[in-house]
Amino acid sequence: MYRTHNCGELRMEHIGQEVTLSGWVQRSRDKGFMMWTDLRDRYGITQLLFNEEKSSKELFETARSLGREDVVKITGVVIERVSKNDKIPTGSIEIEVTALEVLNKSKVPPFTIEDDSDGGDELRMKYRYLDIRRNPVKEKLMFRSNLAIETRKYLASQNFVEVETPVLIKSTPEGARDFVVPSRMNQGQFYALPQSPQTFKQILMVAGMDRYFQIVKCFRDEDLRADRQPEFTQIDCEMAFVTQEEILNTFEGLTKYLFKTTIGVELPDFPRMQYDEAMRRFGSDKPDLRFGMEFCELNDIAQNKGFSVFDNSELVVGICVEGIAEQYSNKDIKKLTEWMQRPQIGAKGLVYVKCNADGTFKSSVGKFFDDAALAEWAQKMGAKAGDMLFVLSGETDKTRKQLNELRLEMGRRLGLMKEGDFKPLWVVDFPLLEWDEELERFHAMHHPFTSPKKEEVERMLNGDHETMKRLKADAYDLVINGSEIGGGSIRIHDRELQSKNFKLLGFTPEEAEAQFGFLLGAFEYGAPPHGGIAFGFDRLCAVMNGSSSIRDFIAFPKNNQGRDMMIDAPSVIHQEQLDELGIGVIEMDVEA
Repeated sequence: MYRTHNCGELRMEHIGQEVTLSGWVQRSRDKGFMMWTDLRDRYGITQLLFNEEKSSKELFETARSLGREDVVKITGVVIERVSKNDKIPTGSIEIEVTALEVLNKSKVPPFTIEDDSDGGDELRMKYRYLDIRRNPVKEKLMFRSNLAIETRKYLASQNFVEVETPVLIKSTPEGARDFVVPSRMNQGQFYALPQSPQTFKQILMVAGMDRYFQIVKCFRDEDLRADRQPEFTQIDCEMAFVTQEEILNTFEGLTKYLFKTTIGVELPDFPRMQYDEAMRRFGSDKPDLRFGMEFCELNDIAQNKGFSVFDNSELVVGICVEGIAEQYSNKDIKKLTEWMQRPQIGAKGLVYVKCNADGTFKSSVGKFFDDAALAEWAQKMGAKAGDMLFVLSGETDKTRKQLNELRLEMGRRLGLMKEGDFKPLWVVDFPLLEWDEELERFHAMHHPFTSPKKEEVERMLNGDHETMKRLKADAYDLVINGSEIGGGSIRIHDRELQSKNFKLLGFTPEEAEAQFGFLLGAFEYGAPPHGGIAFGFDRLCAVMNGSSSIRDFIAFPKNNQGRDMMIDAPSVIHQEQLDELGIGVIEMDVEA
């Protein structure tokens, strides 16, 4: 027997018992005739006591030779600890060791296995099996496990059936780039790894499964950042014979249940906000509602006053930042302006107005607007003495996006994004289609299977080009603290309407049939009205824990170049494998 108890289990009531523990050596403290060693496993840490007067010479010398991360098994008696440690659950006891067996020696780890490690990201990813031994990473993976278990519990209670869908599927031209897999038995042809199980879950609704879910791996070959990985996990769901309202209520219920059972937070009812309203008030379809700074449009009072920058703009819009007028020096404002002018944001400049305590104003556009005009701005924006206004102008969509970045940055700088504060929101009524001026074609705002709102179906089937630009979809996103947690829609379940949507997206009838003929054909056999949603599982884990990165919630993540540092993948393969797959010689960069 390797253990009678784990290293986080023993308490005062176990005093006098003989126990066996196994685990890793965290650290040792040698006081000459006495030694203390911390033994760690997944459950916690227990202190071991080696007493030279009571131990055999061999036992004591073996204990003295132990190094960090050695794997050992000990037997001993639980005793009360003289110097108690109230920072760990086992801090009132220790084990007086009577037997010690070294199960495996360890090399010196490349970084310290402590909560605050001295290892950088790349090093810890290379030795991920060591990184997972650290409490912060271990606890995140255990949280993820618990969240998945609770998700299954809730959905099962709502009559959902878990169904696995294929991983080797067909490549489709919409969405992000696919990862492709060559077929040996069908040379010259390729599978794709699924970006989502979208068409399969719709087929399951046609098949009468009624309520489907899956905690499923998905794959997208796209540029990476903190909240993206080439492979990620979704809570994927679909329901038949439902309205949008029923779907929102069901998954609002799931979200509330998960927050309550896993982190003990009771969420209020989720407000609803139309897409157009979110863009107008916050410049984003995923607004962070933990703080204010709502946009205020100033076209009516700021244009046609002789300031050409405003006069020649589609939109003049600003935010009011409370209480910073005295804090922000000219140097601070210059730095903030330079931050806004970075290529990632692309603002040409930043107009500011300080609302002074004496009722006067200091502004970067004081030449063009006197105090009376600036007072009108302040009144419209709800500013008071000590507040500061920031104003941008330009093309409507671009300017809103830039001001959203400024709003979020000011929220971060002022500490307005409080830890443990959760503000959920449903954003609804998205546009069905986006027009690409450069390519002169429509793109699906969500995906090609999203249904227009019921009252817009006729206009979609028979409307003109300008009508198509204004179509609204039965589409919705769940947003929490400025992160898109999930998105979904009511789906098209009629072949004629789906064919029309493919045509609007630039598919010829032949292309639509080749790519999606199986789905169009299924619609001819009694497809029910249906809709669904997919939650980003990794992102949900991160948001619930107040983290900006999903990496620590994934057991073996990729780095920013899409590489697995531990196994060194992707890698080249032997020419024999390429020959079997019917793929020619791949030129390799030897230096790379």
